[in-house]
Amino acid sequence: MTRTETTKFLGKLLTDTRLGGAGSHWASEVSIDPWTPKARRVDYMEFSPANQCSVSGIEKGIFTCYEIKSCKEDVYSGNGLNFFGEKNYIVTTMACYKDILPDFRSGKFANYMSEKHPDSSTYYGIMVAIPFWGEATEEFNDPTPLSEDINWKLEIVLPCRQGIRTKSMTELLFCMLRSGR
Repeated sequence: MTRTETTKFLGKLLTDTRLGGAGSHWASEVSIDPWTPKARRVDYMEFSPANQCSVSGIEKGIFTCYEIKSCKEDVYSGNGLNFFGEKNYIVTTMACYKDILPDFRSGKFANYMSEKHPDSSTYYGIMVAIPFWGEATEEFNDPTPLSEDINWKLEIVLPCRQGIRTKSMTELLFCMLRSGR
């Protein structure tokens, strides 16, 4: 698959397997601080309230941001990696994960984020596409090439600890609403 096809594939996989369903409130291409020098766009943003039956349940909700990255070059392209939620994930392929894992371990990725994306949260993890019947450890050793002929799922290979956010709930919900999905 090309980079563009891989990006579309991963986005569809995310919406089909992680963002759909009851109680899921999400939007794509969410613009943050548009028309300012700090304008950013988040590929996908999800709001998960503790419950939908009370004000306190809604106010205890958290935001999760997802950035789709097709390859290592895409990760370091300077585009994306805009993390404004309590949880944030890079959604990618196993091959890309294997390529960037040494950068995570060495601190190179953290330094890149600090330099190029200083407004982004430092709380992030990684999800990878693996065959529905597969295991992440097996796929790490022998990745299956992406194909529309196989059923896929997203697996968290680097969990994200819940952190703090710097944008208000009202602002982020408005940004999601404005995106139109």
